[in-house]
Amino acid sequence: MAKPPLSTNELTEIIVGIHRLARNLWWTWNQEAQEIFHELSPRCWQNLYHSAVAVLREVSDYELRVRLQDHDFAERVREVLRAFDAYLNDRNTWGRQNAQVLQKSPVAYFSAEFGFHETLPIAAGGLGILAGDHAKSASDLDLGFVGISLFYREGYFQQTINPDNWQTELYTLLNPRNLPIEPVLDAKGEPLVCVVEVAMSQVYFQAWRVNVGRCPVYLLDSNRPENEQRYRDLTLRVYGGDSTTRIMQEILLGVGGVRLLRELGVQPSVFHMNEGHAAFLTLELIREKLASGKSFAEASASTKAECIFTTHTPVEAGHDRFSSDLVSYALIKMQGLLKLTLPELMALGQVEVGSETEPLCMTVLALKLSRAANGVSELHGQVSRSMWQSLFPGKSVDQVPIGHITNGIHLLGWMKGPVRRHWKRRLGPDWENDVNSHEFWARMADPEFISDEEIWALRFRLRRELIEFSRRRLLLQGQRLTQGDFIAFDQLLNPDALTIGFARRFATYKRAPLIFQQFENIAKLVADRQRPVQFVYAGKAHPRDDEGKRFIQHIIHLSKHTELKGYLVFIDNYDVHVARQMVSGCDVWLNNPRRPLEASGTSGQKTGCHGCLNLSILDGWWREGYDGTNGFAIGADSHPDSVEEQDRLDSEDLYRVLTEEVIPCFYARDAQGIPRRWIAKIRRAMITLVPQYNTWRMVQDYTQKYYLTR
Repeated sequence: MAKPPLSTNELTEIIVGIHRLARNLWWTWNQEAQEIFHELSPRCWQNLYHSAVAVLREVSDYELRVRLQDHDFAERVREVLRAFDAYLNDRNTWGRQNAQVLQKSPVAYFSAEFGFHETLPIAAGGLGILAGDHAKSASDLDLGFVGISLFYREGYFQQTINPDNWQTELYTLLNPRNLPIEPVLDAKGEPLVCVVEVAMSQVYFQAWRVNVGRCPVYLLDSNRPENEQRYRDLTLRVYGGDSTTRIMQEILLGVGGVRLLRELGVQPSVFHMNEGHAAFLTLELIREKLASGKSFAEASASTKAECIFTTHTPVEAGHDRFSSDLVSYALIKMQGLLKLTLPELMALGQVEVGSETEPLCMTVLALKLSRAANGVSELHGQVSRSMWQSLFPGKSVDQVPIGHITNGIHLLGWMKGPVRRHWKRRLGPDWENDVNSHEFWARMADPEFISDEEIWALRFRLRRELIEFSRRRLLLQGQRLTQGDFIAFDQLLNPDALTIGFARRFATYKRAPLIFQQFENIAKLVADRQRPVQFVYAGKAHPRDDEGKRFIQHIIHLSKHTELKGYLVFIDNYDVHVARQMVSGCDVWLNNPRRPLEASGTSGQKTGCHGCLNLSILDGWWREGYDGTNGFAIGADSHPDSVEEQDRLDSEDLYRVLTEEVIPCFYARDAQGIPRRWIAKIRRAMITLVPQYNTWRMVQDYTQKYYLTR
């Protein structure tokens, strides 16, 4: 019996719902929602960075209504919309049970970048990805939370590789109509416009709202007709321009962010600065209190009680510093409002108060005006306490008030589709409810719950998907292709080989080419037909980091012109989508920073749920996560002072671990061809790492340790 067609009202209700869904990033961590948008326009989905909003612009209202007359499709859409509404309206949540006070007075989380998804490329690296995952878990937990950042209308650059294998940067304007953002409007339906003082000018800005599940994130945008072009371009690019641009961006972020929240009627109980970029918010909070009649000492103390600060930078050069001339120029109006002399203003961000040469450091400003501060791993906390001990005279390093909360990742946001579908088939539609718990992953120890054969089959599927993705991308990277090239690219990489991945920012301290210091030995490994090894690399260097670009050039040269050709590939234009393919498809995730310069690192945390094992220096999170059974360690829990000696020892130890531990374990197969010892490590990684190193745990830690305490 044919089912009757949907009524006009039913169709309208579904269409309104699907448009509302497209403008909420909840769909980025819901597999069924993504499949609906993909099905509506597979080519648009593929070509426009998996943008649900762009898909709905491509599909006319008439086509959508016709497609929804397919009852099976319509029911799947309804089921997703029911799940979406249930998520938004659930009141039995951790946040309401444990942090009720934040519902009315939320956490205001300021970050210069947020990395949510490839459709909104306004993050440069791990800091932004961490901020995006923080917001997603704040939503899952139903925490009172609002984010503040900037809308970079050219986003982060698109990476291309020129004929000399040198990274070049392309910038393209983002089209807000294709993005999951919406303008913040005033009572008249016009863009809400605020103003901030920069140098001698009034800089006007509007805002865009990103709906991240239950939580809003506001992106400030200075591209307003009232502004001079130089001020309109403050929000052009992520970390764009020189120091003058940077300080002005940070005034807009910190001071402007507070003013936007006031205009919106949001009264945060906590201001959380994710890195020092937003530290000027403290000056605006002090200014408000001075205007209400408090003394500077009272205003400072009251501001300090409202603020917490997370530092991510164990490298001295990584902390923003501004000269007194630049501070005087950019903050002259704020200085007057604070009734401070220039030396008094500079002193707020100086270690040596009163110094005529020491610049204003944003990290120092944040530390002085926060009630609590933390690093992002245990070792990074130690490094930070040592780095900033001079700010706390009379205190030993251990007494310096900088703690730590180790970073994590938003598990459902990073879990690849085949893994999600596996658990849904096995455990039913509600499997996601417990996916962050230790109890969920503890079952991985039981071969009756999931067999070695099932794990190994899933690993082959994920590796195959990565290799076919790599072949497609590398084909697109090629130029002047012939028919024979298509056949050649289909033979690139080996679906049966041990696949080692390295993907991250190409900052020099991350030492991307370290393994290739053993070039002759590595060339022999990849040529071994009995135990083949191959490497997939990706990553961007900062536009002004020529040394990082040389690392990329070197690796691409090795992949094209040496014995490693066919066994080493470099995938260009690294983004969230590329990262998702790699952390799921690789067998081994390589991380070899120069210790202790990796504050935390989170890319390796994304691998565990996919059965990929970490091979890493004992730095950042891996120093805490590694237990001898759940992956592989490079070197000891220490490091020499000499950089040259450290590089030499780490290169030798990396090769030793690879040849004596990793490769033998991976290729030790039983009569059925199953690597039982390797799979035992996968099980241990899932049990010990996945439920611990996620932002579900991390955001609860921030809430209990910092947000709710004074």
